Amino acid sequence: MDPCRQVAGGLERNPNVSVSLTVVRNESRETRVVETGTTGLDVFGDDRTVVALRVNGATVDLATVLNDADEVEPVLATSDEGLAIIRHSCAHVTAQALQRLHADAKLGIGPPITDGFYYDFDIAEPLTPEDLKVIEKEMTGIVKERQRFVRRAVSDADAAQELASEPYKLELIGLKGSAASTEGASVEVGAGELTIYDNVRRDGSVAWKDLCRGPHVPHTGYLGNGWALTRSSAAYWRGDQRNQQLQRVYGTAWASKDDLVAHQNRLAEAARRDHRKLGAELDLFSFPEELGAGLPVFHPKGGVIKRAMEDYVRAAHIRAGFEYVGTPHIAKEVLFRTSGHLPYYADGMFPPMDDDGQNYYLKAMNCPGHNLIFKSRGRSYRELPLRLFEFGTVYRNEKSGVLQGLTRVRMITQDDSHSYVTAEGAADEVKHLLKFITELLEDFGLDDYYLELSTRDTEGAKSSKFIGSDEQWETATAVLEKVGRESGLELVPDPGGAAYYGPKISVQAKDAIGRTWQMSTIQYDFNQPARFGLTYTGPDGHPAEPVMIHSAKFGSIERFIGVLTEHYAGAFPAWLHPVQVECIPVAAEYEPYLAGIADQLRRADVRVEVDRSDDRFGKKIRNAQTQKVPFMLIAGEQDAAAGAVSFRYRDGTQKNGVPVAEAIEEIVAATRPPKR
Repeated sequence: MDPCRQVAGGLERNPNVSVSLTVVRNESRETRVVETGTTGLDVFGDDRTVVALRVNGATVDLATVLNDADEVEPVLATSDEGLAIIRHSCAHVTAQALQRLHADAKLGIGPPITDGFYYDFDIAEPLTPEDLKVIEKEMTGIVKERQRFVRRAVSDADAAQELASEPYKLELIGLKGSAASTEGASVEVGAGELTIYDNVRRDGSVAWKDLCRGPHVPHTGYLGNGWALTRSSAAYWRGDQRNQQLQRVYGTAWASKDDLVAHQNRLAEAARRDHRKLGAELDLFSFPEELGAGLPVFHPKGGVIKRAMEDYVRAAHIRAGFEYVGTPHIAKEVLFRTSGHLPYYADGMFPPMDDDGQNYYLKAMNCPGHNLIFKSRGRSYRELPLRLFEFGTVYRNEKSGVLQGLTRVRMITQDDSHSYVTAEGAADEVKHLLKFITELLEDFGLDDYYLELSTRDTEGAKSSKFIGSDEQWETATAVLEKVGRESGLELVPDPGGAAYYGPKISVQAKDAIGRTWQMSTIQYDFNQPARFGLTYTGPDGHPAEPVMIHSAKFGSIERFIGVLTEHYAGAFPAWLHPVQVECIPVAAEYEPYLAGIADQLRRADVRVEVDRSDDRFGKKIRNAQTQKVPFMLIAGEQDAAAGAVSFRYRDGTQKNGVPVAEAIEEIVAATRPPKR
């Protein structure tokens, strides 16, 4: 069968000829006998939740003709694959609408992306928010027209003739099947035959066309009202700044209007929780232009959070058998050539500094320094596992376009550890680290997570970025996969996502509004020990090479703080909050009384402030609430006379007449950091 064969105008059927299909749905299998020429639309056409078809494992349009013995499965609109098809179809409608309004606009590419889509155009004037509203109105008309997406195969020559007025499409035709076809171009064209999708009106005329691999929804009416354009920006053709700058229109599309509204509500909630906004409001951190992009500074309150995190994780490492070390921020070029960072990670490193002809680099990783510590003297198998740990600040030459607050920076403080183990002990060490990590995440309130297993890309141009033998990669991957599966957590594959020196497991944690963040990592390294000549004396008295396990628990302290700020919407748990108690006098004469209570709290290591401002009492309460302080202690005449306080919580509830000793006891218990 040709899985891409499609009827454009319907077939004349022969009721005396039939084909047998196996229809798979909801884990059930049903055999159906249908007339020859039957399409996916005939099988599922009454069900608008089905947007495409999987035939013998290949995803195709619903208009595809089915053959005898085909196994057929619906692609649902709410599935990841179905949403990608909806979004890709919506990208086409966006392009059609824009070209209706701007006939001189030239088409780039228009792939689906996470939660939406984009389409690139070469257009004379930058698009404004008002332009997007006009384009949306035109798109609504196209959706109502219920134009059919009709696929047809064309030769390279015919495609070039039909799209002669589209220079970027002509370039893609010339790139067909090549590695140069990048950044979404594969959505438009790939190896093998070329295909064009026509948008066909009800009278059979072609309203618009585009070079595309598909598949698409049957007609534009399937898009309904579950879509919206979101913004526009500049973008270089095929992601290369040496190419022409285009206009990129972004949109989002979902299976229904309700799903769109839910997405928009999530975005609004995410904006409310944006750590950059909250960081300014709570006076935690800032990004001074004088320092440069991606280089944050932590203010006193942000410094408290950072220090509390460091104190917690340092103590946890020591309890778990790690030894604290320290390494320099810069090193000679030869060190990073030995480690393999030059050339395999050179693009992520800042340019070298010249010192009398000797190049020095800012370190992008802590592991080379730890290797030198291991190598500083002879090691015995009795010392293994040897676990070295430091708060090491590394520097990554991230492109300015990808920097985003604390979650993507150029200065990264890692709670970085390296375990040197025997090959036989590698699995146990990975288990040890995974338990350490999951307990840490839970202590910080991130208790919804899964694992991702990143492996090397064995094919194509990217395969050259990985070093080591097939056997080494297979062994390392098998260890991580076995431990991951035995953990009982979901394990999701990530082909091609490994570091150059070995595979890794990363913990993907979900925050309070359901977004997933890559947090901690565990990486199996069989390359650096060999490159550094690391050995230990085995039980037989002979030298043996250790396995090196990299692990960062926070991943990056800066990023972790950014994620926690958004997860808690700035209302950090009491043990982590920069100001744990705000003492608020009803009038100025009660300040000394509260100051004495504050002194008792400080002696118990509680972070406390007394509001001595000239603000009215009600404004002081509102200020503490705005700063999301966990506890407010309020005192007036009756409280002072009774040796008590009014106890107000962050959620607005209040207890009156609480004895001071009782209040202090409750606060001390609530503000202690977790300890396993």
